[in-house]
Amino acid sequence: MGFWAKTSLAVLFVTVGSFVPPITSPLTCHWLAWSADVQQFGTKGQNGKNGNSGNAGKNSDNITIFADGAPRTIDLSGQKGGDGGEGSNGTDANCANQPQDVATNLQAANGGDGGNGGDGGSGGNGGDVTIYATDSAYLRQITLNTSGGKGGGAGKAGKGGKGCKCVKPYWTIKTCTGRPGDSNYSCSTREFRCQDGLEGNGGNGGRAGREGRLGQLTVINLSRPLTSDQSSASVPMTELKDRGYVLSKNIWETRTGAGALFAPGSIVQDQYRALTERVEKSFILIWNAPQDFSRYADQRITLALSDQSDMNVTLPDGVWVEGTSQKRNNVTEFIVYNAVFERDVTRLQSKGLTGNGTNLTATLVDEADQSNLIATKFKVRYRVSRSDDVEFRPPSDFTTRYEGDVSPGLVTQEGNQFKIAIGQLPIPPEYLRGGNGVEVELTATRSFAGYSKTQTLAIRDVIKGLR
Repeated sequence: MGFWAKTSLAVLFVTVGSFVPPITSPLTCHWLAWSADVQQFGTKGQNGKNGNSGNAGKNSDNITIFADGAPRTIDLSGQKGGDGGEGSNGTDANCANQPQDVATNLQAANGGDGGNGGDGGSGGNGGDVTIYATDSAYLRQITLNTSGGKGGGAGKAGKGGKGCKCVKPYWTIKTCTGRPGDSNYSCSTREFRCQDGLEGNGGNGGRAGREGRLGQLTVINLSRPLTSDQSSASVPMTELKDRGYVLSKNIWETRTGAGALFAPGSIVQDQYRALTERVEKSFILIWNAPQDFSRYADQRITLALSDQSDMNVTLPDGVWVEGTSQKRNNVTEFIVYNAVFERDVTRLQSKGLTGNGTNLTATLVDEADQSNLIATKFKVRYRVSRSDDVEFRPPSDFTTRYEGDVSPGLVTQEGNQFKIAIGQLPIPPEYLRGGNGVEVELTATRSFAGYSKTQTLAIRDVIKGLR
């Protein structure tokens, strides 16, 4: 604010040891104003309004056509975007009369800022087109335009309004203290200034809208509509048995040079997509198993085409299936010979121990009645307790006297019943006598058609008979 006011020394009497610098100017000496206050006058102009953005151009519709060699023109160009609106000008300041001979600096009002121009709207996208053509010569009879619409023009910026002007740019006011003739009498002159108001800032111009994209081209060498991919499915067995199921995959290739496919003057994106192959593979379930199919009808088989278009088959979880597959052209046949629910594999139940000595026998029964299909191997751990009250004895009270596989010759199977000759295992005779508290832990490995699962049963009992 140093430029605002100056002080001229007319008469100055110093009473206490002050040094008065010599006057070197032929006019006067100047110091900063005693007050930095500034008084505004007039009313600032109003800012201009921003222009509206232009509307986006409408995208063209996407279409599918079947080419037959007849000449035709197809216009799928996008619509032009709307122009941005102009920003309005800022208004001039409302200039009141400049206050006269006031003891303060003055600031005239500024003009209003101009409004910003609106952005142009984006051009609409060109339409995508899918063309079925069994002969590439049919495409050369088509004039195709899939250009994007032009972007809308940028709106112009508004101009700033004019500021107020000072009628009197500066003035002075003389101030005296004391009485004339007294030793403390002094006078000084202060200079005040008025600063013109500024012109308002011009607004910023809007941005031009972007051009819409070219439409995308797809060419299909078929005479019938292409169905969508069905490359995987989870299907109930009853549907596979009655009707079979078809999986399909469309194989695409990205190519360049689309413009050369059509009539001269066509506007189309250079890169396009072409169908090179449609793969269709069928799956049929043939039930040749003795089991009742209705128990398995709702189980689901998962089918999927691999990257090499082979049929991958995933059988239901929880079902063990014995079968074979064979391929005939594009058909995969899966023939089921036997089926077992996994939950039925481990339904062996203990019927306890009988006999003693070399005749000690453990008996198990397959409650699922599946042992005609399932192969079974046994391992045994034979433990003896110091007590004949074995039901509630802790594991630490038992000592292992034998652990190992049970040879098939020691297992007798009668339908769904298994008799395991424990007494024929290499166990010292004193631990097979009557009165011994024992724990027989049997681990059965049940196998069928490449599947396998184990079940462990523990039998705690006191061997019957005399010691």
